[in-house]
Amino acid sequence: MSDSPIITPGSWAMIAILGMVWGGTFLVIELALESMPPFWIAAARISFATVLTLLIWRAMGGKLWRTDEHAWISLIIVGGLSSAVPFMLLSWGQQFVTSGFAGVSMAAVALLVLPLAHFFVPGDRMTTRRLLGFLIGFVGVLILIGGQAFTSTGDLLETPGRIACLCAASCYAISSVVMRRLPPIDPIGLAAVPLIIGSAFVIPTAYLSEGPPPWPDARTLGILVFLGLVPTAGANFLRVWVIRTAGPVFMSLTNYQVPIWSVVLGGLFLSEPLPSSLILALVLILAGVGLSQYGALSRLFSRA
Repeated sequence: MSDSPIITPGSWAMIAILGMVWGGTFLVIELALESMPPFWIAAARISFATVLTLLIWRAMGGKLWRTDEHAWISLIIVGGLSSAVPFMLLSWGQQFVTSGFAGVSMAAVALLVLPLAHFFVPGDRMTTRRLLGFLIGFVGVLILIGGQAFTSTGDLLETPGRIACLCAASCYAISSVVMRRLPPIDPIGLAAVPLIIGSAFVIPTAYLSEGPPPWPDARTLGILVFLGLVPTAGANFLRVWVIRTAGPVFMSLTNYQVPIWSVVLGGLFLSEPLPSSLILALVLILAGVGLSQYGALSRLFSRA
């Protein structure tokens, strides 16, 4: 693994795909919560993802380490903080907070990654230009979500729910930095092993806290399979590749896209009204991305 991030046109394409996929995930989780308890949603999601990823990994040889290094403690941390813990925190927290607050929490990942990467990831230093770009993008997210960002649901557990969402964002930020610092490792194995570790944590937790899982109807089963295969297994492959090549700071740009896609997809498929602030928010977010990644964009267009 190179110490310096390598950002290519493919890197930009992958974070665009991830933004779109994860932008629709909150809606799908809301649908699943209609008939499934939160921890079993997380358990089903990670279980389907683990099975698919493990089958692919085994079909490709099942190798993990490319050197003699065995950073199992770091890999276990990645497994817990990239899937198991945030999946449960989000599924539980979304019962008590608005979707707008959940969206802002995920956008905060980009700001949380900056100081972590500055101190722990060589080549991903925080600069004034980069910080300003990320702040502009975050303002764009707040404008897009508007009054829903911090509107109260009135639920007695709203404050713990908000804390759960912010803790989930912190988990994603920390796991991205730890993943980038792992020694040379097979990317398919790096996608599979954390899911296996996460499953070993989530499934017993769901059983102990919520009892045996309710048997889902066909609609709910389809939702759970979708959550496991698309925004978990499929997106996990892309996330691992982007972090290991382009770095956690570049990967965190995905989190500014998620609220945009959430709003746009809601308008396209649920006939939800598009906010008048959409264009302004989009301009600010794109300006923030452009400013924070000015060097990468300059190299990209200089090769075109």
